[in-house]
Amino acid sequence: MTTEIKQGIDYGKKVTASCPATVANLVCGFDILGMALNDPQDEIEMTLSDVPGIRISHTDGYALPSDPAQNVAGAALLDLMKEVQEPVGFDISITKHIKPGSGLGSSAASSAGAVVAANHLLGNRFSSKDLVRFAMAGEKVASGVKHADNITPCIMGGVTLIRSIFPLDIVQLSAPPLFVTVVHPQIEVRTSDARQILRKEVLLKDAIRQWGNIAGLVSGFLQKDYDLIGRSLEDVIIEPVRSMLIPGFDEVKSRSKEAGALGGGISGSGPSIFMLSRESETAIAIEVIMKEVFQSIGIDYKTYVTTLNTTGVKVKSEY
Repeated sequence: MTTEIKQGIDYGKKVTASCPATVANLVCGFDILGMALNDPQDEIEMTLSDVPGIRISHTDGYALPSDPAQNVAGAALLDLMKEVQEPVGFDISITKHIKPGSGLGSSAASSAGAVVAANHLLGNRFSSKDLVRFAMAGEKVASGVKHADNITPCIMGGVTLIRSIFPLDIVQLSAPPLFVTVVHPQIEVRTSDARQILRKEVLLKDAIRQWGNIAGLVSGFLQKDYDLIGRSLEDVIIEPVRSMLIPGFDEVKSRSKEAGALGGGISGSGPSIFMLSRESETAIAIEVIMKEVFQSIGIDYKTYVTTLNTTGVKVKSEY
């Protein structure tokens, strides 16, 4: 296809995008808190076409659907295209390094990366909040629920708070430097399944304790108070139920805190486990602990020692 500019649209233009993994919930902030990581990241290549429709290919071997309505990136793009007046199409190739079902925002990376890349090709006509709204359609395909705790940090970078979904109200939080150690046991916990086991009712005393932890964690980020962050990384509602799906969870968490971690817990719906540290030496020591635990119980795993990603999806242009 040759590049041709019509009606302000640069047909044939191509971009590539790096789409960061994310940790949602941040222990106590179920469906409202999330942060972006520098490693791992997915890669998306997208071309703007004058042939209407969305054509999706994968280079990663995960056998994800190519039907746009059944693919998280395709669903997000379909939602975006409802607000594009010009006749456009997108050819998209996705290389996933964030394994689906890992709890590291794999579906969010595809959904967010697709709409950010498309917006770039369309001259950045949509706001970040618009892009979050579009990408939530992809999360609904993945989990049956429109949630934004992975989508928002993936698009905006850093740590984000979703005060409200309807209407969408996003708060970007400052945070001190943090090292993040992640272990991804090579088992699958589907987000939809992990939601089904949650309790439908919560005791008032537990809700009060959880509210205090959420407020404390947000305050800890804003004040760059590592001790407050550590004290607030407690979940009395979701983690006690979901952790039963993850072998080795309790040992990883207890030994990591003994080694100096600020705290941590389940990444998203699991099975990945994350721990936050103030120093790189502690983060590396925690990686050793994670490896020891999963070697001892005979479950394959992958680990990452990384930091907060402050940019979100990063796009570069090609022609």
